[in-house]
This record gives sequence, C-alpha cells and structure tokens, in this order.
Amino acid sequence: MSATPFPSADWTGAVARAHAHSPYLARALDRLPELTELLAAGDGPAALAWAQAAGESASEAGTALRRQKQALALALAIGDLAGAFPLLTVTRALSDFADHALDTAIAAGIRRRAPDFDPAAQPAGFLALTLGKHGARELNYSSDIDPILLYDPALLPRRERDEPGEAAQRVARAVVETLSTVDAEGYVFRVDLRLRPASEVSPLAISIDAALTHYETSALSWERAAFIRARACAGDIAAGDDFLAAIRPFIWRRSLDFGAIDEIGRLTAQIRASARGKPEAGPGFDLKKGRGGIREIEFYAQVHQLIHGGRNPALRLRGTRETLDALADASLIPRAEAVLLGESYDRLRTIEHRLQMVSDQQTHALPLNADALDNVAQLDGMTDGDALIEEVAAITSQVGTLYDSLIPTQDSTASAGALPAETLPETLVRLGLPNPETTAARIESWTSGQMRALRSDAARTAFEAIRDDLLAAVAVSPEPERALARWEQLLDNLPSAINLFRLLEARPGLTVRLARILSLAAPLADALARRADLLDPLIDASALELPGDVPELIEEFSRFEADDGYERILDTVRRKVGEWRFALGVQLIDGTADPIAIGAGLARIAEAATCVLTKAARADFEETHGRIPGSELVILALGRFGGGVLTHASDLDVVFLFTGDVAGESDGRRPIGPTRYYNRLSQRIIAALSAPTAEGALFEVDTRLRPSGSQGPPAASLDSFERYQREQAWTWEHMALARSRPVYGSETARDEVDMAVRQVLSAPRDVEKLRIEVLEMRATMAAHKPAKGPLDVKLARGGLVDLEFIIHYLQLRNGAAFAPDLGAAVAALTEAGLLRPELANAQSTLTRFLVAARLLTPDSQIPSDATREALARACACGEWSEIMAELVQARAIVGAAWKDAFGIELEIT
Repeated sequence: MSATPFPSADWTGAVARAHAHSPYLARALDRLPELTELLAAGDGPAALAWAQAAGESASEAGTALRRQKQALALALAIGDLAGAFPLLTVTRALSDFADHALDTAIAAGIRRRAPDFDPAAQPAGFLALTLGKHGARELNYSSDIDPILLYDPALLPRRERDEPGEAAQRVARAVVETLSTVDAEGYVFRVDLRLRPASEVSPLAISIDAALTHYETSALSWERAAFIRARACAGDIAAGDDFLAAIRPFIWRRSLDFGAIDEIGRLTAQIRASARGKPEAGPGFDLKKGRGGIREIEFYAQVHQLIHGGRNPALRLRGTRETLDALADASLIPRAEAVLLGESYDRLRTIEHRLQMVSDQQTHALPLNADALDNVAQLDGMTDGDALIEEVAAITSQVGTLYDSLIPTQDSTASAGALPAETLPETLVRLGLPNPETTAARIESWTSGQMRALRSDAARTAFEAIRDDLLAAVAVSPEPERALARWEQLLDNLPSAINLFRLLEARPGLTVRLARILSLAAPLADALARRADLLDPLIDASALELPGDVPELIEEFSRFEADDGYERILDTVRRKVGEWRFALGVQLIDGTADPIAIGAGLARIAEAATCVLTKAARADFEETHGRIPGSELVILALGRFGGGVLTHASDLDVVFLFTGDVAGESDGRRPIGPTRYYNRLSQRIIAALSAPTAEGALFEVDTRLRPSGSQGPPAASLDSFERYQREQAWTWEHMALARSRPVYGSETARDEVDMAVRQVLSAPRDVEKLRIEVLEMRATMAAHKPAKGPLDVKLARGGLVDLEFIIHYLQLRNGAAFAPDLGAAVAALTEAGLLRPELANAQSTLTRFLVAARLLTPDSQIPSDATREALARACACGEWSEIMAELVQARAIVGAAWKDAFGIELEIT
C-alpha cells in the first residue's frame, strides 16, 4: 500500500502538476492570481484565509458562496497535492464549508419570505440534517450534499398570510437554487434531497412531527444505516439535535442486531451489481462502489456499529477512521484489521480526489482511456496508470477479502448442489431426541401462527436458519426435554424473536450455551423469556470475567446519554445489572468461577447500582426540595448485602440514616424539614431500586431492620439510630448490626456511622443473658422457619444460620473481631483462639454451595442428575457424592463449634 507520495510539502511541484494534468485547477490558478501566488509560496494558512474571504465583496449570497467554493477548492487541492494538507484536513474543510453554505442559503431563503428576519440571527424553525460523508465531515472535492430539510410550523419565520408548509417549501427551493445554480463563477454544491422520508411523494421540506412519525413507524433499513452519520449542520441546530435525540432508538437498537449483516449484504450486492466498469481493479474500476472499494470500508465499520452501537455508545461515531479505531479499542475487530482498512480508506479517498480534480466531475471510476489514466496517476505523482492500477488492485483485493468474510453477498458465495431435505422427524431421530413424531408436530406448531414471535415471514425464515443447530444443541444439553420446554416458553413470551434468531445464526457456539442454560437454570430461563437480549453480552469473552470493583461498576452504570431523563436512567441501570446477573449465572453453570467470587461480584453490582440510582433519585428529588444544609444521607447495608456475598435470590437489607440536626429545613423551592425530607427521599430510592420499569424489576429491598420496624418511616437520624441501638435494641438487632457496612454516603459520613456502630457493638454485656437470648432466638427461628428441603444449607441445623449465630455471639460476648464479611470474621475469631481452625473451610463450603444452589436448585430439593453434576462442577467437586460428603462434614464442624460456644449439643439430621 502506497503512502502519501510527498512526505514533505512540495508546493511548486503541486502547482506545476495541477497546470499540467488538471484543466479545472489550471483555470482556477489563472483566474485567481493572488491566491496562486500564496500557494506557490507555500503559505497554506494564508491561502485558506484568502479563500474564506473570497466572497466578502459580493452583494448576493449565492455569488459569495460560489467565489468561496472555487477559492477553497483550489487552495485545498494544491495543499493536498503538495502533501501539506492531510486527507482529514481537506475533507473537514470541505464539510465545514458545506455547513456554512447551507446555513447561509437557509438564512437567505427565509429572508425572501420574511424580510424582517434578522440576517445575524440563527434561523429558528428550519434546519438541515446531513447524512453520509457530509455528516461524517468527509466530503470530497466533487460531492453532492444530501440534506434533509425539516421545519417547525410554529417557529418558522414567515409573513402572516403565508401557510407554514408552503413557506417552508419556498425556503427549501431557495436553498437548492442558491447552492445548485451554475453561472460564470461556477456553482456551490449539487443538492440531492432524495434521502428525505418518502422522497417520491413528500415535499422538499418536511415538518419535524411528520419526520418523527416516519422514522418511528415506517422507515426502511437503509435509512437506519444512513443515520449513523447524521448530524444537524445548519439552520436551527438545537432543534436538529433534539430531533436526532428523539429518533436515537430507531438508529441505535438496544439489543445486538446481527440482522444488519443481512441488510447491508443485500445492499452491497445491489451496489456491486450497479457499479459500472470491471468488478476487479483495472481501467473503469469504480473506487467507491467496486469490490473492496470505499463504500465497503464504510459499510464494514457501519455494520459493526449497527450490531453493537446500541449497547456501546463509544461506537456511535460518524467518521470512518475514528469508527475503525473505536472498534479495535472495543476488541470487536483486530487492531491490524483496523489499520489496514483505515490506511486503505485514506489512499482510495486520495485517489478519488485526484479523479475529481481533473475536471471537477463527480466521478469515482478510473478512466478507461490509457492516456487519461496516466494523467490521473501523474497528477498524483505516480509514474503511470499501470502503477496506479497495481496499487488499487492490491488495496481492493485485501479489503474485498475482509469484507466478504464479514458480509457474504450474492457474488461472494457459490451455491453448492443441495442434498435431499431431511424431514424433521428424521432429524430428531438422528439427534436422539425422544418421541420424534410428537416432538416434530410440536415444533411445527410453533410456525403455524400461534406464536406471535413467529408469525411474520421474516421471523419464520430466520428461525428455519437456526432450527437444526438449535435442536442439535438441545439434544446434547443436560436435560433435553426441559430445554425444549423452556425454549418453547421463551418463544411464547417474546413479542419478536428475529434478533435472537439472527444472533444465534451469527454465533452458533452460543446456541449450545443457550440450551445448557435452559436445561439447568430456571431463573435464567425466566429472565431470557422476558429479555432475549440478555444473551448479547455472551458473544464477548469479557462477559465471562468477574465484574470489576465498585468504582468501575459505578462508572459503567453511569454511562447515560446527556439528555436521558430519570426513567431512562432507571431503565439503563436495570438493563446493565440484569446483564451482569445473567452473565454471572452463566459462569456459575459453566463452573468457570468460584461461587463465592460470583456472590461477591453480585454484591458489588448491587452496591454500584444502589449508588448510581440513589444519586439519580436524589438529583430528581433535589430539583423540587433542594438540600438540607449540613446533613447527608447514608445507606447502611446489612445481612448478605452487608457481608458482601449475595446470591441470585438475595434481597437487599438496608437502613437509611441521615446526619446532622433534625431542625431546620431544605433550601429548595418547596422546603421541608429533615425528617420528612429523608423519609420521602428514602421512599424514592426504594422505588428506584425495586419498582418495575420497562426493563423489569431490579432488587427487592428489605428495610425491616430499621429502628421503627416494618411499620415506621424508612429513615432515621444517626443520633436517634445510635440512641435506639444503645438503649432499646434487641440482641438480634445487634447481631444484624455486626454485618453492617455503609454503601452510600461521603467518606466522612460513612466514618461517622461506622464509629456509632462500633461503639454500640463493643459495649460491655451480661454474658449469660446474651447466651440465653441468642439460644432462645435461634430456637424460635428454627420453629417458625425450618429448612425448606434437604439441600437448605442456610436454615438446616449445622448450616449457615447456626454458623452466623456462633460468630455474632462470640463477637458480642468478646467485643472483638467485628467484620461484616463472615470469612474475615471467622479468621479474626480463629486467630483470637475463639473458633476451631477448620470452621473457615466449613464456612466456605456452605457459602459456596448456597450461592450455587440458589440458582440451580432454588427449592432446596435433591435435583436431577444433570443438575447434580452442575452443582458439583460449580463447587469444584468431582462428583455429587463428594459434595454431599463435604456438606455433611461442614455441618458437623458447625455443630462442634456450637457446642464449644454454648455448651450444648446441636441436633443435626
């Protein structure tokens, strides 16, 4: 691949080559001697400034723009040929001028219909959106511009007697006339308005409301791809930005969209078929539309954007080069591939510019005539046309191969002789699935119109493409019949499943994992039935890594759009938390991570979500009520949340506290006192964490451990909380407090709460009274909450509840070893000689099994053989008998520790 031919600027040579090989540039050099003198002297900045001022003496907008355009094109072309102006400098300058030209033409058009319009004012109510190369700021020397002209009937300046729609059409016609009219001084831009909605029947300018309706209801696939690079470029820019924000869901779909590959593949086949000239590089080859050409590099970037951009805002870029770099940064394409495509793009665009410099023609095809081909090559600084063809052939061959591997098209795939079709019952017999005739009838019923997800032709076609692979995956899954039943339930619950089918077609390995999920984990299968896009992150290997620390997760959960409202923030957090919880569930099924590490990851996710949603709820609340000076909210986590290890079934046990005085009031437009303020705010936070939205529910929040109990207000002042805990709290409340930690609040406020908790827990106690109360409490709990089944390692005697009682009793009795994490507490008590060393392994064994079992056998009953195998794998045991032996031993160790602590035997069955 050739680099820029002139690594150091050669202004004199550039002027000479322009005179020799470009009639268009030669005429401009002769017509603009002052500019030519600056260019020959190599003063690029002065030449660009001269070009910008070229129209100042003109009395009419169109004339001024034509003079500017001719001067700018000459200055950029000579600087380009000299090697002084990189490609992006050229394309951005041309694009910025197009913005200016449109803005000027819109203002002039409005003044024709509204003479009182202030020429210095920004036009309100009329705007231009730009797509394609102009939107990406990548215009070439002879580009058309393809704006979409929109107007707001209520704001468009016009005469009183004018109807808004007719006034808008007159402005639009004036814009086209100003820019497209050709006279002795040339033209500004050719304007193509065919990208507007329903261009065959719609007016030149469309009302904003009508355009919104189109993109929300009836837009075509190519329009979605076109809007990747859309921006508001002229006129009422703010209204244009608002419009693009409103149609963002149309452009950037929330779930991965592998259907974009099919859409762009069909479009590519049409473009290749329509390209004139040879399909391979040679005379007449179309640099833009030919195989491996400019358009295919753009499409290569855009198809990845369409697939992944809805989930990753970092990919929502307009420029081709910056998009390729972002895709490499996100590990969606190899870095070497991004470099190859990027350098190829730059070189092909540069050659395209040389073609257009010759006669200012909108051409992308290499000349057929040998002399003309040599002329273009020599304008570029190459020896002859053969050298140019050789370089183009090398570039497009590599690009075409990469593109065909991503986006198969009709001309890049060969049809093979079809084998006789296998009937569905025969397929089921071959796969070893039971009851093939009955099962086949059941499967065929799915496409009979009963399931809404399979009623359209497109959906049925997409399903047929993955059906046999799906059935093969079900056949090798741990529980085939269960997997098939849950797949059926999933289909029945989904309003649309085309994206799911296309995802599985694009990533066949995911089908095996899906069947395994459906076989083994009912909670994950239920989640998929609500949100099939939960599978999307699993295509990335990073989804099978543990989540980062809390600050990293807070940053991830806080990636909102600038204009996202409160409800959309809630939806975003729910979506991201749901994806993490699902991915961690898959890790547990696959046995790729220790269940304790997974439980810790779930707790970090919950903490990060709590922080982000609390911040959002507080900001929303403060818009009305302001803040309480000298006071702040602290959220205290207890139970498993406080201990930092959650299961997939865990609630969040929290207490809301606030610092400062209970007197005074907030400083907002509706001031209220501190107690009322924080109780209302706490209710808002509980709703943010627990209320279902369009993305479903998030967490169940349990605030029953607050001082006032389940019937009182949710928030308490730190002073009243400390006083209650010191003077009125029951022993069980202090035991719960031993696993508490602040998860929201400033460092100062957290330290203040920690200090208060530590003082309460460390207070001297009547040891015998403590012992009696702890034993009575456990006996009451055992009577009212017995074990749910033989695998309930939490409530069964010798299980985790008994272990927690032992730990908290020893902590309170000795006023030491307080740590919310049970493992850390066991280690501290063991080091103090208060617990047997083997209790650490028992605690790990029971916790590990609890995390796994809450997902794989939530009813605590003895599961099927396949689930036993998955549980054993999750707990790093070779087989089921091994894990059962470990649980028996762990419970026996807890029973021995119970006798050590309380002096009585623990009856373990």
